[in-house]
Amino acid sequence: MMALLEVRDLTMKFGSLVANNDVSFDVEEGTIVGLIGPNGAGKTTLFNCISGVYKPTSGKIFYDGVDITKWPPHKVARLGAVRTFQIVRPLNDMSVIDNILVGAFLRNASIDAALDVAEACLKMCHLEDHRNKRAGSLTIGLKKRLELARALATQPRLLMLDEVMAGLTGTELKEAVDLLRNIKTKGVTLLVVEHIMEALMPLADKVVVLDGGVKIAEGPPSEVVQNERVIAAYLGEKFSNRLREMKA
Repeated sequence: MMALLEVRDLTMKFGSLVANNDVSFDVEEGTIVGLIGPNGAGKTTLFNCISGVYKPTSGKIFYDGVDITKWPPHKVARLGAVRTFQIVRPLNDMSVIDNILVGAFLRNASIDAALDVAEACLKMCHLEDHRNKRAGSLTIGLKKRLELARALATQPRLLMLDEVMAGLTGTELKEAVDLLRNIKTKGVTLLVVEHIMEALMPLADKVVVLDGGVKIAEGPPSEVVQNERVIAAYLGEKFSNRLREMKA
């Protein structure tokens, strides 16, 4: 399977702090890859390097064979790699549909074409009932959906989601999992940072685990949950046993 994203020997330092240390992994096209690890593991920093927010200290990032290592965010997004943020950032005083239109204008110069894309994303993310509401008035669960819809409106090939399921209710969580599966069927590749393992593990084709900025494991979820280093650093024996029981 062809890699859409290749991260090679990536290191990101902030002075004497090493946030990512010699990290390498691939995201194969058409898959969902989970990026997990304890708080402070370097997951969001890695996202920031891939999306162009940070310029890595060393290493390379390739998207569809193109070296994007030190590209600015707008060039990375235009190429087709788009990310959401852990803290949602809607344009609070604009309507839901206008927020999504902002994303649609990345690839559509005409209002009619952009509106068609925005309406499709509005529907896909089940936001039709909130179309004309002020974005700042939405609940956190709806704001997360709006953030996702706006990213989808850019028509990405690679969608990077930073804790898109955090803070959701049980019902919202199930809806989010179903939505991500649906997005995958549309041909979008997903790289997902997430702490809710019960949601991520059945969803992901592969999981990459960071601890202290270093990659400690990579592979199918069924293998990663049995990795002793991952259990010790992040999952814990009790949680790992529970996941294995869910898979049985």
